[in-house]
Amino acid sequence: MKWNKGRGKLGTFAPLLGKWIANEGSAEEQKPECQRSFEYVLDNKFIKLEVLWKLKNKDYLDHTLIGLNEKKEICFWSFTSDGKNSHGVLTDVSDIHPEAIGFVAEMPAGTARQAYWPDEENGFFWVVESQTKKGWNRFVQQHFKLKK
Repeated sequence: MKWNKGRGKLGTFAPLLGKWIANEGSAEEQKPECQRSFEYVLDNKFIKLEVLWKLKNKDYLDHTLIGLNEKKEICFWSFTSDGKNSHGVLTDVSDIHPEAIGFVAEMPAGTARQAYWPDEENGFFWVVESQTKKGWNRFVQQHFKLKK
């Protein structure tokens, strides 16, 4: 996948725009189907990320806005169907992949980060990691392809 970034601060996320799917049709509990949709909203001042996890007994939803905070830093604000929310700021995740883009957030259980980077052939990878004394511990990784 060509990882062409767009204009402006939010142009970093241009390669992610569109509708994506991982583990399509999966019934595996450890690898559930996940859909991600990225689009510009609010006069292109924000990117809206809609996430749908197709879990065994229910759907889990995440509504996220990506945009600039009052300090002009790229941030995300996430709200989930279990009533939780989180907030994070863009961070350097080039240790994962040279073209990776990601966020770091302070969560109730500690510091976490998520990152996206291109699959050279098709789509992109997404991970979530928690910070430990020894570094980063990856506990979720998915490969997304364009949704048909």
